[in-house]
Amino acid sequence: MKKTLVLGATDNPARYAYRAIHQLKQHGHEVVPVGIRKGQVAGLDIRNDRPAAEGVDTVTLYVGPQNQPGWYDYILDLNPKRIIFNPGTENPELEKLAQQRGIQTEEACTLVMLSVGQY
Repeated sequence: MKKTLVLGATDNPARYAYRAIHQLKQHGHEVVPVGIRKGQVAGLDIRNDRPAAEGVDTVTLYVGPQNQPGWYDYILDLNPKRIIFNPGTENPELEKLAQQRGIQTEEACTLVMLSVGQY
């Protein structure tokens, strides 16, 4: 299964990041939730630091492009295989930086990908 770092994790059930974490776990993926506030989601502690995570396959973004620049180095230094830009998080600048490092980028919805078996 794919170790996934969810950037923009929240304990608010009305948010898509919350639903994505639950769905990722239900599909058997290891999840590292990272957000701006501490809390818990799907039995996992939301990290509000920048945890060193080894072997990250995917970073799925739930942070708007205006708030992403402060995370660029962290995301890129994780050296994931891919970054998923969920709706509303599209960012040509970060996509270009990632692609220059050989990181695949996708403008897609993690929830949809999981539901149709294309994650």
